Amino acid sequence: METFDRVRRVATRLGIKAGWLKGNPDLHAFGIDPAEQRRMRQAPPTEVHRAFYSHGKRPAHKWAHYLDLYDRYLDRYRGSAVKMIEIGVFDGGSLEMWRRYFGPQASIVGIDINPRCADCVDPPNVVRIGSQADRAFLEGVVAEFGAPELILDDGSHIAKHQRASFEILFPLLQDGGLYIIEDTHTSYWNEWDGGYRRAGTAIEMAKSLVDDLHAWCHHKGSTRKANEDAESVHFHDSMVVIEKRRRQRPGQMSSEGGRDA
Repeated sequence: METFDRVRRVATRLGIKAGWLKGNPDLHAFGIDPAEQRRMRQAPPTEVHRAFYSHGKRPAHKWAHYLDLYDRYLDRYRGSAVKMIEIGVFDGGSLEMWRRYFGPQASIVGIDINPRCADCVDPPNVVRIGSQADRAFLEGVVAEFGAPELILDDGSHIAKHQRASFEILFPLLQDGGLYIIEDTHTSYWNEWDGGYRRAGTAIEMAKSLVDDLHAWCHHKGSTRKANEDAESVHFHDSMVVIEKRRRQRPGQMSSEGGRDA
């Protein structure tokens, strides 16, 4: 399967070069002005900016607007014994950033399919090597470290892998936890099994969650039972945040209900 995927991706690149497929945007065009980066480094506006710019031996790589979103959603976990799984280790800089941000009590586990990433970590952070689409592997990580409160998918960005990780891990997420899928712009790029409104991408999966949230109100039902265990779905540029919380069937009430006669 991996060989087939590699051939498919090479063919896609050739197709783009030949003009058969529309290419991806030039990522260099999105670079932040160095002067602006220096300004933020000298006066970080939030604690997560401070954690990002205070990198140690392993640099982290993030889209600039992610830091504001992290501050919005993750500040509640700072200084706690939060259990986090991050899919995608790369050079390990992101794991270091989360350690600085969340503090010494946090349990931070990185997952990557590349064996090299096993050396891109310092205790107390840990890395486990395996595929983000492997159910037995993912369930084993959760069994080893406990149900996470926070899952961040910054892995392969390939649609089928993002879907597989969500379907396996979201049911194992703690009630009240967050599931974050990053770099969802790849849902629009052919090389990552994407395309505008192409079925099966992370974006389209998240859109279907919105329908699932309203399963009480239509006859199609909810294949994921999201109406029972997902509280909300937040869409941002290149990021989707799903909040998990057990829900009861919604009910109406009146301000006069239960008033004494």
